[in-house]
Amino acid sequence: MKRLQELFKKKANRIINVYCTAGYPQLNSTIEVMKALQEHGADIIELGMPFSDPLADGPVIQQSSSIALANGMTIQILFEQLRDIRNPNSPLGVGGIPVVLMGYMNSVLQYGFEKFCADAAAVGIDGLILPDLPEYEFETEYGSIIEKYGLDFIFLVTPETSDERLKKLDSLSSGFLYAVSSSSTTGGEKSTAASTEYLSKLKSLNLKNPVLVGFGIKDKASFDAVCQLADGAIIGSAYIKALENSTDVNASTKSFLSSILG
Repeated sequence: MKRLQELFKKKANRIINVYCTAGYPQLNSTIEVMKALQEHGADIIELGMPFSDPLADGPVIQQSSSIALANGMTIQILFEQLRDIRNPNSPLGVGGIPVVLMGYMNSVLQYGFEKFCADAAAVGIDGLILPDLPEYEFETEYGSIIEKYGLDFIFLVTPETSDERLKKLDSLSSGFLYAVSSSSTTGGEKSTAASTEYLSKLKSLNLKNPVLVGFGIKDKASFDAVCQLADGAIIGSAYIKALENSTDVNASTKSFLSSILG
C-alpha cells in the first residue's frame, strides 16, 4: 500500500500536513527540517521546490523561495539531498512519513518531466502538487507518466469550483484532495470560518479522496475548526515564519507543532 493511503487508513482525522521550502533557511536545512517535522508530530511533509514566480504562494513563502534560490537550491541538488530519506540505516532517513513535492511546471519541464518523476520516485517521494498543471494536460499527457512511477497526484479545488468539476478532479486525484480555503494566496488573513459552508459541501459530496484544507491555517484554533469538517489541514506560511529567525530548527519545530496539536 502507498504511504499516503496507509496513513489515511491508520488515522481517520486531524491529519497535519506541514509545508516547508527546500533549501530554507539554509541550503542544507532540508533534511534537518524534515526530520524535525517527522519527530514532532507532522503526518505529511509537503516539500516546496523554490520557484521565482510562485503563483499560489503568498509573501512569506515567496520570500522563503527567494532565499532558497539565493542559497543555490535546484531540483538536482534537492534530489541529491533526498537520496537517503528512505534508508533506515542512514542518519538522513525520515522513516515512513509521506513526502509530497509541491512546485510549478516551468521548473519541472526544464528538468524534464519524466526524468523528474523517475528521480522523485527513486528517492522515495510519494506524490506531487503542481498547481499550474491543467486538468486537460494531466489527462492527455502527464498523468500516465506520473502513474508509471507510482506517484500520487493531488489537485487543488477552491470554493468557486463547481460540483461537477470537484467530482472530476477528485476522480483524477490520488492521495488526497487539496481544498483551498479561500480564493487567495497562502498565508492570508481571511478567516477559515467563512469556508464552513464550502467544507460542508465537500463533505456531502462523498468524495473518494480525503480532504485536506490549506491557506490561512496558522494556529490551533484554525486547525481545530477545519478538522471539524475535513480530514485535516495544511500549514505552510505560519511554519516558515517560525523558522525565519530560528537558531534551532528542532526546538522551533517542536514548539510550533506543540502549539497546534496541543
